[in-house]
Amino acid sequence: MLSGGPVLVMEMPEQLNSVEAPAFMQELQPLLDSHRPRLVFDCSQVRHIDGAGAEMVRYCLEEAIKRDGDLKLAALSPESEAAVGIVRRFETFATWDEAVRNFDAAPAQVSAKSASSSVNVFRDVGTLKRSG
Repeated sequence: MLSGGPVLVMEMPEQLNSVEAPAFMQELQPLLDSHRPRLVFDCSQVRHIDGAGAEMVRYCLEEAIKRDGDLKLAALSPESEAAVGIVRRFETFATWDEAVRNFDAAPAQVSAKSASSSVNVFRDVGTLKRSG
């Protein structure tokens, strides 16, 4: 499969719950609507996930896959892993760098260049980092 562009790394909010999830989705939806979205959710700051947050993460994976993309999770705490119930559905990595490198390791990758920058487009909800 050919890569459709860079890997986008999103820093998830500390609270991923019924209050934060809708605002996060509103900002994230344009990325999910793109062709072959390649996303990494950096969960290192997440301290609490409720059912709405877990459902949002699962929805994001399904939407990425529908568009021939993928979503990987990084830096999940054991509590977050249990709350999301993702062990079988997601590829998980210790750090977001490892997750990005996993995208870069794809055999049909168009480009193996790697550059990182950070753009705070998610304001208080989260942070988007562009890599690749």
